Amino acid sequence: MMKGKPNYKKILIMMVVAVLLSLTVWQTATSDEIKWIGIGMLHNWFSSGGCEMEVGRRHLVADQQDGLIWPALFEYQDIQAAKGLWIGTKDFFDPIVGKTFDYKVVHLGPRVFDENNEFMPQKFEYYGKEPHPIVTVDGTLASQTVYRDELTDVDPTLKADRLLITEVNTSIGITMTRKIYAFSQQYHDNYFIFEFTFKNTGIYKKSGQVMNPIPTLKDVVIMFQFRYAPTRYVSVYGYQYAPQSAAWGHNTVNDILHPFYSDHVKNPHNLRAIYSWHGKHSKYTIPNPPGGDNYGGPNIGSSILAADGFLGAAQFPGVVVLHADKSTTDHNDDTNQPFSCPFFSSDADITQPNDQFNANKMQKEYQTMISGIPLTTHADRVGDNYADAWVPSAAETNPGGFSQAISFGPYTIGPNEEITIVFAEGVAGLSRAECKRIGNQWWKQITPYVKPDGSTTTVGNDFKNAWVFTGKDSIKQTFMRALNTWNNGLVIDPPPPPPSSFEVNSGGDRITLNWSNSAESYAHFGGYRVYRAIHKADTTFDLIFECGQGTANPTIVHTYEDRTPMRGFDYYYYITTFDDGTVNTIQLGKRMESSLFWTRTTEPAYLRRPAGTALDQIRIVPNPYQIKSIDYQFGESAPDRIMFFNIPPKCLIKIFTESGELINTIKHTNSSGDEAWNLVTSSRQVVVSGLYIAYFEVLEDYADPNDPTHLLFKKGESTYQKFIVIR
Repeated sequence: MMKGKPNYKKILIMMVVAVLLSLTVWQTATSDEIKWIGIGMLHNWFSSGGCEMEVGRRHLVADQQDGLIWPALFEYQDIQAAKGLWIGTKDFFDPIVGKTFDYKVVHLGPRVFDENNEFMPQKFEYYGKEPHPIVTVDGTLASQTVYRDELTDVDPTLKADRLLITEVNTSIGITMTRKIYAFSQQYHDNYFIFEFTFKNTGIYKKSGQVMNPIPTLKDVVIMFQFRYAPTRYVSVYGYQYAPQSAAWGHNTVNDILHPFYSDHVKNPHNLRAIYSWHGKHSKYTIPNPPGGDNYGGPNIGSSILAADGFLGAAQFPGVVVLHADKSTTDHNDDTNQPFSCPFFSSDADITQPNDQFNANKMQKEYQTMISGIPLTTHADRVGDNYADAWVPSAAETNPGGFSQAISFGPYTIGPNEEITIVFAEGVAGLSRAECKRIGNQWWKQITPYVKPDGSTTTVGNDFKNAWVFTGKDSIKQTFMRALNTWNNGLVIDPPPPPPSSFEVNSGGDRITLNWSNSAESYAHFGGYRVYRAIHKADTTFDLIFECGQGTANPTIVHTYEDRTPMRGFDYYYYITTFDDGTVNTIQLGKRMESSLFWTRTTEPAYLRRPAGTALDQIRIVPNPYQIKSIDYQFGESAPDRIMFFNIPPKCLIKIFTESGELINTIKHTNSSGDEAWNLVTSSRQVVVSGLYIAYFEVLEDYADPNDPTHLLFKKGESTYQKFIVIR
């Protein structure tokens, strides 16, 4: 458990070891292309290779938990640790080396990606049903979709809001096409649908060379691996209150839903799925309440975060199979697929390094791929024990937790024949508000403890865990929605469209918001809602204005003036469109809203007061600055901020120590009367306690706006003020 200061020595050793491994494992994986899908509450990056390997986005060790972010509005919600996609066949003559392998396996992930010789990307395109809105703050592009939603083209005929297409040739002669469908509608924005096609084209080289003749591939098996680690929030790369190894899924528990098992209470709809959760960890010691456990990832405090019990790892990620061809000639769904669901150590020798010419390793890999449905799932074998300490046998170890896989096949695929496999990946669990409520009540031992079914208990763990494990029902509900969406041809209730433009402008005594009327052409348009957050963009937003049907402001408007902001604070906004309540078939009568991610601003707006009119009006706020009072100064977004108020419209601000050492220079040129400084030197060092001097020098002549003949400031005029920093 990480209490007090993080163990930086251990962290450094861990990173050094991982970097040394990376020299071998990731050396061929540094030029693949990455695209993001982030229009709903689930965000993820995707690789041009067709699978997201370990630290595959930036190839940095700190990205051990990177992607599959839910709920994506908040920081450190990453769940994805590593994925793998292996394709195997038997009795394969390899034209590259001129020999026949009894077992041939090609690999992408969990730690290797050779895009020149094994998985060779050909196409990587991203389409939108509609373009994303243009969002600006003070004239600057300022939304996540503006920077991440990089479309190849707009196709209004799409059924999903977004479609990402990847085409990859492999050295086994199979061309893989992956289509990913994403939705922004609020009941379908926590999963992606993956449609894979595996076609025997015979193309086995990056240059496009085709095997002659194209062989028939026999006993083809396709295995997808999933290594989850809920979540970055609790771990060494987040707020550091959980043990380090939680960051790579050491305590992740994996479960399987499959018709193979007879437990119809657990799986009444005969889903074919896998899902995972944050299990018990032997080093996650709970100091309070006595006997407490770490299900849900409760915040027990660290050097970064004060303890409050918040459940930082209550997410349940998983995958549900939607369709798998019976054969190349029978494209009906094979309800016996996946035929194999192995779970294995995430650090087993079959996971690193992989070599498409090593006969012994490929045989071992293939045998794992076809090992079948385990008689007992990983979850059942771990039970209520410590997942990080569990091992399958006395002869095995568990240094990094366990990955769960699903395998399809075996298929016979002749020349130019193909197989289609479809699954959805999603995340569900308690809402952010419930994570706060339940975790805080558990931490403070506030009774009565009311469980989800309405019953009460006197045991805090029973209360907390009953709520955490409602995530199982939530992810199954997500699976059912994804299955219905696929079976319905990707048609869902249409969400209302967002405005095509959203503009936020800082002002002297207000922040003004303007938006287009484009959404009003929607047949079921109902109105607009405006939300605001203070300090941070990745936090809870509050509703501050609405207009339209059923609101206190029935008249539709396209502007709003926020007159409540205070100087020195950062403000973020988004606007949604809501419908008339006649479209929603999931919750009848409830109005649906457009996704907040279309318009959420990622740059702050703030009050910009007019410039001062005299040098003796300049104020430094707060003065003195006291570290113990940061919560009462400029808030969570700027705990080290001080403000210079009533300054000339264009001036130079130099910060000196008491001894006269220049530590920073700020050039103020935006013509306002405000400038911020976050108490760091020009070399990014945090200033220490002491007396400091701020020197102000006018850069340009400035005339009185009401009397242009009268100069308020003359170029070169200067003054200074002293201020105190107390840490």
